[in-house]
Amino acid sequence: MAEQNDAIKIHDLRPAPGAHKAKTRVGRGEGSKGKTAGRGTKGQKARYQVKAGFEGGQLPLHMRLPKLRGFKNPFRTEYQVVNLDRISELFPEGGDVTVEALVAKGAVRKNELVKVLGNGDLTVKVNVTVDKASASAIEKIEAAGGSVNVK
Repeated sequence: MAEQNDAIKIHDLRPAPGAHKAKTRVGRGEGSKGKTAGRGTKGQKARYQVKAGFEGGQLPLHMRLPKLRGFKNPFRTEYQVVNLDRISELFPEGGDVTVEALVAKGAVRKNELVKVLGNGDLTVKVNVTVDKASASAIEKIEAAGGSVNVK
């Protein structure tokens, strides 16, 4: 006795009824969307295609607005800034200044790059380990007897 095979064949597949609706072809006779072809009656827009943004001869908005100057660098690296006067406030007895220590004291946000700038004076010896430091900051820290390690 022959077994009946109920498997679906790829050539038997059809889209669901109503899934494929034919595109409306406008302006092809009175039977379907003929005559005005969805453009309404009379007027400039009914007669031919008008450019998007055309303002009837008035200076268009895109020409009235000022031009974009320069550009914004998407690869720019931004640093959290800490000045020397802030370091001397946070570490009055000196010691090791790391990014983690600055985060713990609330001077910078975590998971961000940190740069030390040379604004203010430093009297205590500090060993600074940060992502970047300015030349004036390095000079002042080393003059106070400290050291700078740039990651």
